Amino acid sequence: MKLDSFRIARGQRGVSNSVLLGLVVVVALAAAGATALLTNIFDRKQEAKTTTTRLVEVTEDTTDPAQWGVNWPKQYGSYKLTAERTSTRFGGWGGGELVTPQRLDRDPWLKKMFLGYAFAIDFRDRRGHAYMLQDQEATQRLTKPQSGSCLHCHGSLMPLYRELGGGDAMKGFEASYKYTYKDLNKKLHDMGHGRGVSCPDCHEATTMKLIVTRPGFIQGIQRLANSEALTPFAPSIERWRASGKAKPYDPNTDATRNELRTYVCAQCHVEYYCSTQMPLTFPWGKGTNATQMETFWDETKFPNGDAFFDFKHAETGAAIIKAQHPEFELWSQGVHARSGVSCADCHMPYMRDGATKVSDHWVRSPLLNINRACQTCHKQSEEEIKTRVDLIQQRNYDLMQRGGVAITTLIDTLKAAKAAGATPEQLKPALELQRKASWRLDFIASENSMGFHAPQEAAKVLGEALDYARQGELAVVRLGIATTKVAAVTAPVTAPVTAPEPAQAPIKKP
Repeated sequence: MKLDSFRIARGQRGVSNSVLLGLVVVVALAAAGATALLTNIFDRKQEAKTTTTRLVEVTEDTTDPAQWGVNWPKQYGSYKLTAERTSTRFGGWGGGELVTPQRLDRDPWLKKMFLGYAFAIDFRDRRGHAYMLQDQEATQRLTKPQSGSCLHCHGSLMPLYRELGGGDAMKGFEASYKYTYKDLNKKLHDMGHGRGVSCPDCHEATTMKLIVTRPGFIQGIQRLANSEALTPFAPSIERWRASGKAKPYDPNTDATRNELRTYVCAQCHVEYYCSTQMPLTFPWGKGTNATQMETFWDETKFPNGDAFFDFKHAETGAAIIKAQHPEFELWSQGVHARSGVSCADCHMPYMRDGATKVSDHWVRSPLLNINRACQTCHKQSEEEIKTRVDLIQQRNYDLMQRGGVAITTLIDTLKAAKAAGATPEQLKPALELQRKASWRLDFIASENSMGFHAPQEAAKVLGEALDYARQGELAVVRLGIATTKVAAVTAPVTAPVTAPEPAQAPIKKP
C-alpha cells in the first residue's frame, strides 16, 4: 500500500514537473516573440521618423533628379517609371511604335481647324513626363518660328530664368518670350539643365515642402485671386480676399498643403498664351472656366493695340484662340475640385513602402491605378469604376466628333462664300462664331481627360461649340452665297478610338 502511494505521488510530481517545464518554454517563447515584435515596432517607428538620410546636398539649382534620388530613392524610383508606355482607351501612348501616333491622322478635322497654325503640322498623342522636353525638341512644329516662352512648361528652367533676370526669376521669365525657342533651348542645355520637369520645380530643397516656382502660374493665380470669380476649389483665395488683400496672394504662403498638391501641377497643365508678341500669360483674370477665359482673351490687347488672337485661320481669316492643355481649368469646374480632391490624390496617390507612406511619382492616369487612385474613396468594384468613366468619356468623345464635323462644315462654307465674292464685312458674324466654336472644341480636344475632370462642364462646352459652328454655317447660308458647295462635308461621326493595351515591359529610359 505504501509502495503504491509512493508511486502515485512520484507520478504526480512527474506530471507537475512536465507541465511546469512546458509553461516555462511557452513563456520564454512568448517573451521572445513579444520582444521581437516590440523591437520591430520600434524599428518601424524610427524608420517612419527618419524618412531621409541626406547623402548629397541639393539646391534649387540641382535640376538632375538622379542627384535628388540619392536622398529620396523611393520617389525617384517611381519618377523614372514615367518613361514607360501607358495608355487608356482615350489617350496616351501604349503601342510598339517609337514615335507616338499623329492625332491629325486619326481626326483630320483637327488639322482643318488648326490651318494656319503649327499644330496643323504636328499634333501627337502624349507621352510621360520623362519625355516632356525631348518630345518638344523633336516636334515638327519647330519648323515654324517658336518663342522661348514654350520652355516654361517643358524644361526645368528656373536656373535659366534667374540667369536671364540677373538673379530675379520673374524678370528672366518676362524676357524669355523675346528669345527664339532654338536659342533659349541651347542656352538651357549649355547651362547643364537640359531636362524635363525635375524635383526643384515642385519641392523646396532643404525641407522638401511643396512649392510653386513657375512665374506664369504665380502671375495667373494672382489674377484669379484679384478677380471676382468664385473659387470653391481654392478656399485660401476666399480667405485672402476676406482678409483685406493687404499683400498680393502668395500661393507658397497663403495656400494650404492640399491646394499645393494641385497648384504644383497647375504650373503647366493649363491654358496660356505662348508666342512672340507678349510674355507668356495665364488667362485667369475673369475666372477659370472656358467662357470666363474667352472673355479675358477678348478683352486682351497686344502691345501694339491689336485685339488678341493666337493665329489667323488660313482658309477663312478668322482670328482664332488656340487652347493649350487646360486640365486645371476643367478640373476646377468639377465635383472632385469642390470636394477638395487634388491632382496628386488621383495621379500621384499615396503608397506604402515599408513603414513609410510616399506619393507615387509615376504620374499617370488613375485608370491604370484604380485601387489606390479611386477606391480609397469609391467603394465600387474596379469594373464598375471603369464602366462609369468609360461612359462619361465616350459621350464626350461623341460630342467632340460631332463638333469636328460641324467646324469642318463651317470652315468649308466660309471658304466657299469667300470664293463666291462674299466680303469680310458680310462674313464677320460667321467668323466670330468660328472663333467661339473653335475655342470650345479645342478646349476639350486639347484637354487630356476626355471630359472626365468635369463631365457636365465638358458636355456644356462641346454643346456650345456645336451650336456656334452651326450658327456660323447658318449665318453664311442666309447670305445666299455658295450654299450648295459644301454638302460633302456633312460626314457621319467617326468611330470611337481604341488605344492598344499598355506595354508591360520597361523600355529604355531617355
